[in-house]
Amino acid sequence: MIESLLVANRGEIARRIIRTAKRLGVRAIAVHSEADADLPFVAEADEAVCVGPANPALSYRNVEAILDAAKSTGAQAIHPGYGFLSENADFARTVESSGLIWVGPGADAIAAMGDKINARNLMAAAGVPVAPGTTEPAADLTAATAAAAGIGYPVMVKAAAGGGGMGMGVATDEAGLRAEYDKVRAFAERMFGDGSVLIERYFPRVRHVEVQILGLADGRVVAIGERECSVQRRNQKLVEESPSPAVDPQLRERFLAAAVRAGEAVNYRNAGTVECLLDPATNEFFFLEMNTRLQVEHPVTELVYGIDLVAEQLRVAAGLAPTFDPAALAARGHAIELRINAEDPKRFIPGPGAISTWSEPAGEGVRVDSGYVAGNTVTQFYDSLMAKLIVSGADRAEAIARAKAAVAAFEVAGPKCNLPFFAELLENPEFLSGDYDTALVTRMR
Repeated sequence: MIESLLVANRGEIARRIIRTAKRLGVRAIAVHSEADADLPFVAEADEAVCVGPANPALSYRNVEAILDAAKSTGAQAIHPGYGFLSENADFARTVESSGLIWVGPGADAIAAMGDKINARNLMAAAGVPVAPGTTEPAADLTAATAAAAGIGYPVMVKAAAGGGGMGMGVATDEAGLRAEYDKVRAFAERMFGDGSVLIERYFPRVRHVEVQILGLADGRVVAIGERECSVQRRNQKLVEESPSPAVDPQLRERFLAAAVRAGEAVNYRNAGTVECLLDPATNEFFFLEMNTRLQVEHPVTELVYGIDLVAEQLRVAAGLAPTFDPAALAARGHAIELRINAEDPKRFIPGPGAISTWSEPAGEGVRVDSGYVAGNTVTQFYDSLMAKLIVSGADRAEAIARAKAAVAAFEVAGPKCNLPFFAELLENPEFLSGDYDTALVTRMR
């Protein structure tokens, strides 16, 4: 097993990785910005190094500072968490060329899946279903309109280098396409340094279902169940659950087989997620993207399958066999994750601030992965996620009942908080039925 691990991240995910590392006897090293010096993950690490000011470009994305911290602390490996540098192929290569262990997929796999058009083409060649769309960037408006005419409206206009629901727009006709093309292209150039745009069929009613994969040290790729991620605002996930209430055993078998083919196509190692769109009218699904990292929503898979995915990541990175039998994986019960954000519960606008009250729920089937405690400040410099409330039960009904009680017991004061939204969602007939789609939050608002 790895002996010392530097966690190149912050907040709840850094704290969560540190917790597993310490349980395994691995020395945990935190890096932090000046703004995060008082957060729990810094205090809970065995050692901590300040890598720069609040601006993430000067701290959490500062490759030189992070590598210097690894060198000065004698770190053997680096875990990037999610966001920041986690899907940066150049960073992964630099880590490994520096003689450190990279806890994640290989740089070639990251690069291959980082471009949506290249990823679509790879998946199609591997026999993974993809939605009708362009096989090369739409170089200009003429190419985009020709592609859309061939695909048929409505279409999705997407940044080829984007991810996490960013850089996307829907066009229902040519006039809309012209507006969205320019908007997405400008956004992609500004955010990703790459203005490439792809055109893809848009499904008005669709569900977002993803499969957790783990590429083992011996070369095998294992699929560890699916997650439903259709409760979203502005293409950003708010709630995830496993198993998906939309997936029956036959469809599940197809999902898992496709996800394994996707991983095998890029010689995938370590944890990753194959994201798909599911048409509930036909039970057809299409590859959306592959996240070449640990996902925010990984805890629901952990609770349903009884696996510590961070521990398995460390084992793969160390060249060790998994702690579980891949041939005997079995789901037990149901789990739901709610993302507790510092944002207005009606308009979902971020509302950072000092935390005056922070009281977490507890009890059977309740887990909280939090990044803050009372007295900390949620700043404007980073994502609004404060904690993840994860509940589990023998079935979906029990998990929902526990979620209702946990939301009612969770007390947060100071910054704005979206807990009232979850109280509303957990009484929503559409959500309770399990027959919902990605437009659910829009209909609620």
